[in-house]
Amino acid sequence: MPAEWEAHAATWIAWPHHEPDWPGKLDAVTWVYAEIVRVLAPHERVEILCPDDAVQERARHALTAHGVARDGYRLHIVPTDRAWLRDSAPMAVAAGGRVELVRWQFTGWAKYDNYAADAEVGPAVSTITGLPLVDARRPDTGGVAVLEGGAIDVNGAGLALVTEECLLSDVQLRNPGLTRDGYEQLFRTYLGVRQTLWLGSGCAGDDTHGHVDDVARFVAPDVVVLAYEPDPVDDNHEPSKENLRRLQLAGGNGGAFRVVCLPYPRPVTMEGRRLPASYANFYLANGLALVPTFNDPQDRIALTRLAELMPDRRIVGIHAVDLVWGYGTLHCLTQQQPRTPNGA
Repeated sequence: MPAEWEAHAATWIAWPHHEPDWPGKLDAVTWVYAEIVRVLAPHERVEILCPDDAVQERARHALTAHGVARDGYRLHIVPTDRAWLRDSAPMAVAAGGRVELVRWQFTGWAKYDNYAADAEVGPAVSTITGLPLVDARRPDTGGVAVLEGGAIDVNGAGLALVTEECLLSDVQLRNPGLTRDGYEQLFRTYLGVRQTLWLGSGCAGDDTHGHVDDVARFVAPDVVVLAYEPDPVDDNHEPSKENLRRLQLAGGNGGAFRVVCLPYPRPVTMEGRRLPASYANFYLANGLALVPTFNDPQDRIALTRLAELMPDRRIVGIHAVDLVWGYGTLHCLTQQQPRTPNGA
């Protein structure tokens, strides 16, 4: 699986339409999506899934209002339940000189029951792109394995980051009976991962049972950024302290890779519920890093630190206070399509 910073042919998103994800804020979130497309479109094509003609027209209206060039995006009528394509869309891998799509079973984060349409996004993307689709099958049962894109991050050189909370929790929500070794075999077979780095938990407020893309991300083959909370009374302190310890034991700052800490913003809450606000949920596109911001003094620190680590990219902050009300931000809503070896 290529690293996210490698060249893309396109970014895939699904236009927001499920109002319960953003109670009272769906209109505001629509304009955030339009801004994301406005920033991405000059650098790579944006493929946008819309469940019906009415949503497609609303998307076209918002993009036109934001001045997005018509040749910078394409709209597709494809049914979706939710807008989080990082988790429901297939992962792209480089295989035998071509790009293939790996399809995992999607079960609504083992939490929600409205996922039937999202579970069929993989075949739709395969049909639109013409790229072959391969089912990732469990080594123990042969059934299609459950995995969301936000549960794994790769460096394109054989390393992957995951959390035990998401994949090995006691309740075994996604793949009952699948062991640590079984997951590692899956990742070797379908994603070309030679070593899986197991962190402990995700961040406070995450409703995906600990996706890694809110806590730790590769920004280079040998650099990991880790969301770290120094305040001992904050719910993120102990988990981030343990994740730092594990990365250091795995070789961080000891030659294999370097660990750089990102701050967390102040706790973001809505109606008394803590939300998974994290700068680690950034998205890397061609020449760009889109970073969620939260009207917080830590925004500047996070943007500056990422700019120092990726001097060849434009670092663009995207207002995410409304967006995170849906329990996800920029990485959660995007999925990259790598370029083929011939540049297509």
